[in-house]
Amino acid sequence: MTPPVLFEALDTEIGTSLTDQMHWLHEHVRHHHPKVNRIAIALYDSNQDLLKSYVSSSDLGDPLSLYERPLTTVPSLLELARDQSSRVINDLAQLPQPCAEHTYWLLSRGCRSSYTVPLFQSSRLLGFLFFDSRTPDAFVGRVPEELQIYVQLCRMSVLNVINLSHAVEGMVRVARGLAHLRDIETGRHLDRMSSYSRLIARGVASRFGCTDEFIEHVYLFSPLHDIGKIGIPDSILLKPGKLSDEERRAMQCHVELGVRLVEEVMRDAGLAGTGYVSVLRNVVHCHHEFLDGSGYPRGLSGDEVPLEGRIVTIADIFDALTSERPYKRPWSNEDALAELQRMADAGKIDPHCVEALTRSVAEVRNIQKKFGLAA
Repeated sequence: MTPPVLFEALDTEIGTSLTDQMHWLHEHVRHHHPKVNRIAIALYDSNQDLLKSYVSSSDLGDPLSLYERPLTTVPSLLELARDQSSRVINDLAQLPQPCAEHTYWLLSRGCRSSYTVPLFQSSRLLGFLFFDSRTPDAFVGRVPEELQIYVQLCRMSVLNVINLSHAVEGMVRVARGLAHLRDIETGRHLDRMSSYSRLIARGVASRFGCTDEFIEHVYLFSPLHDIGKIGIPDSILLKPGKLSDEERRAMQCHVELGVRLVEEVMRDAGLAGTGYVSVLRNVVHCHHEFLDGSGYPRGLSGDEVPLEGRIVTIADIFDALTSERPYKRPWSNEDALAELQRMADAGKIDPHCVEALTRSVAEVRNIQKKFGLAA
């Protein structure tokens, strides 16, 4: 299949998840290079210097999942990022010891050679693309050159997700720059609640079968939950006292406004049919829904509330409780977690998500220290 046809064919797969796209690409790679047993993408989060497993396709059994390491602790990949260069290892078994954890994982599954490419947008590191094989010397000669079309396809898929997030984030930044929209949440709140959301998603991954792709999309899209506040009048958004019933109903409209804004951005970006945007849509649409049906705007209950909505609701409530506001002092982490447990016991929020956050108090303190709370 020629490169233009490949790009056109990938575009027809746009409604599938990135994991599905990786499987599709892997099939085409194997058609020309049958020794390639695995393709995987790890994303780089420069905000926290974290390299994180994301999507993969392989015949090696269970994927390497829930893997994260500071890039600074993986010198070989750090060097590739600094030099913007690729690397071929002809025999993993001949590498000097000790090896990186990722290398040991590959060796334990019979892999012997690899080809690694850093993915960039201009000078910004997005992550790394890995091709792995059970055969030594699988990437000699012209093979790396022949794989470049697949490198670009993978890069394009990652950029679609990141650019969608940035497009909506751009709307938030514009909103924060307007004096009459001071109630739009601060950057540090969004950093904290997105980090809490990822912490919770990782904590419930085994129970709910969450993939790394899902976890990363919750992390990327959770800061956009309140984008609809852009459309709420100042008189309601900035009112210091209690809202009337009519004002409360108007405030609740920020959810539907947010959904419409997101849909418009997705249409403009040509991504309206993309499978992974359902996470973004659900984050915006369901972050005020409760499991007992008492939330808004749709009064969903139980399993009708998608997992991403449950996760972001808890992250948002926890940060609101532990943050100082003009009308209240910050709660301690212990008191905030106790309140979340009370809400879980009352059937309003997901108890497994609350438990995941409660189990991670050390990580919570690290997030608060990094993003502006004393904890």
